[in-house]
Amino acid sequence: MTADNSPLARLSPDLSQSLLDWFAAHARDLPWRKTTNPYAIWVSEIMLQQTQVVMVIPYYHRWLDRFPNVGSLAMAPLDDVLKLWEGLGYYSRARNFHKASQIIVEELQGKIPETYKELLKLPGIGAYTAGAICSIAFNQDIPLVDANVKRVFARILDMDKPVEQSASLREIREAAQSLIPPGQAGAFNQGLMELGALVCTTKNPHCLECPANGHCLAKKRQTVDSRPVLAPRKKTRALEVSAGVLVRDGRILVQKRLPKGLMAGLWEFPGGKLDPEESPEQALVREFAEELEIDIVCGKKIAVIQHAYTRFRVRLHTFWSTMKNPGQKPVLHAAEEIRWVLPEELDGLAFPSADRRLIQKIVEEGIPA
Repeated sequence: MTADNSPLARLSPDLSQSLLDWFAAHARDLPWRKTTNPYAIWVSEIMLQQTQVVMVIPYYHRWLDRFPNVGSLAMAPLDDVLKLWEGLGYYSRARNFHKASQIIVEELQGKIPETYKELLKLPGIGAYTAGAICSIAFNQDIPLVDANVKRVFARILDMDKPVEQSASLREIREAAQSLIPPGQAGAFNQGLMELGALVCTTKNPHCLECPANGHCLAKKRQTVDSRPVLAPRKKTRALEVSAGVLVRDGRILVQKRLPKGLMAGLWEFPGGKLDPEESPEQALVREFAEELEIDIVCGKKIAVIQHAYTRFRVRLHTFWSTMKNPGQKPVLHAAEEIRWVLPEELDGLAFPSADRRLIQKIVEEGIPA
């Protein structure tokens, strides 16, 4: 129970109506707000995780054109799904979405679950996505808590503990639940997220324009800039990696990553991490020998590509390469599949972002004579 003198107990129902009125007047015209189709809502919410709205919009349209319903997604090859997702990152979202669609078709007669509890059983659906589908598609009075909602309530409640702590998340969820106007959860939840996106922003929030202005303890106590309290960031690791564009008879060798692990199921140019005191060229020769049992000659450097991921930063050294013995047959040790492809065929496969940038270099330079 919440103590009567706690910030949560002092939340006023007026805040709910103020938020609904603000959202009605200021909501952005976004394509997923023009439907209550649970599949379309699911698509948008999966894509919007870790990705900005402006980037999601074209992907959302392309996805629904190619996979207009859960059945069409379930029947599609995973390679096609990953290719359409290419560029959005966090590929486990696409793999889980594909797997969940197959479960729905094979076990649930093609019907998306309508309850929070049943949605949580599907791969890739957590509390946030389940709350979004239930409230927006099915108009159930269930809260949803994303990064924007956490920030809004961390300020309204002036939370002085890290927002990602379980106690903080529980308090935020309780606050959101307590304010949902019966029968209007969809608009209320979207209004909260929109408020965090447009007004209660991470930096330079527009407090004078905020419909929660009179209810915000952080505003009253002048602690807005220090809310939410965040846990210390984990340091990112720097990795040195080599990759080889191996050419034989005008074709390039690419391999498909294993179905589990980082960037599972994507295509890549063979290579790997440098060992201590190992040059990029030495690492590449070793990696081809270990992973594919191929002896190569490391040729001209193509480019050094730098790319940041969530937990590490990669510096990718890339080289043209040839086989010492063109008759050698690759033996797979760290990949699911290999292909010899023409340069123009690379565009039809799904690659990680760093490899995609390498492909641009290959197209610009052409295969060496």
